[in-house]
Amino acid sequence: MGSVISQLPKPADTVNMNSPQAEIVKSALQNHKVVIFSKTYCPFCTMAKEQFRKLDIAIHVIELDQRDDGDEIQSILGEITGSRTVPRCFINGNFIGGGTDVKKMYDQGTLQKYFT
Repeated sequence: MGSVISQLPKPADTVNMNSPQAEIVKSALQNHKVVIFSKTYCPFCTMAKEQFRKLDIAIHVIELDQRDDGDEIQSILGEITGSRTVPRCFINGNFIGGGTDVKKMYDQGTLQKYFT
C-alpha cells in the first residue's frame, strides 16, 4: 500500500507542441508585443500586469483559469519556459519572467527600455 500521492494519476510526460493550445500560444506571441499568461486570482499576476499599466503599455492577457483548456496551455508554457507557474510574461515573443521579475525590471528601469 502506497501513499495517497503515489495513487494520483501521473501527468503526461510529453506536451504536444502542435496542438491547438500550442497554436494559441504561438499566435499570441507573434501577434502581440506584450503577452501575459495569468490567472485572475493570482497576486503575482496582478503585480506583473500593474507594472505595464503604470507604463500605459497595452498587454494581451490570457486568463488561464477562465479557459477550459487553461491547464493544457499552462503545460505548453512549462515546455517553453521551464516552469508552469503564472504569470508567464513575454515581450516581443521572448519570455522575460514572472511577476517578481517584471516588478524588479520596472523598479530598475529596464522594463521601460523595451518601449522607448
